[in-house]
Amino acid sequence: QVQLVESGGGLVQAGGSLRLSCAASGRTFSRYHCGWFRQAPGKEREFVTAISWNGVNTRYADSVKGRFTVSRNNAKNTVYLQMNSLKPEDMAVYYCAALENYYENSVRYWGQGTQVTVSS
Repeated sequence: QVQLVESGGGLVQAGGSLRLSCAASGRTFSRYHCGWFRQAPGKEREFVTAISWNGVNTRYADSVKGRFTVSRNNAKNTVYLQMNSLKPEDMAVYYCAALENYYENSVRYWGQGTQVTVSS
């Protein structure tokens, strides 16, 4: 069993930056690939980024490439999402997830989400 708790969301102006953290409990966390997803009001939850269990491989949605960076520290059981050059369309609830497979968006565990608000 893995529990995920996101933090770091908040209000930021367009063009600004935020760093989200996802703290995990459970001894098996380092075995999981992880991902970030987001859901804006009235929209479906969408994939943002994924990182392999060892941090070597990453992939991103086209909409965030070059602006967002995912990383992890398995010693601290934490995954991070650095978000730069934020746009109003990035505003959403951001969810951390433990993935069944690095190449597929099949989620084994979800966090509770953290709100990111971007003002124009």
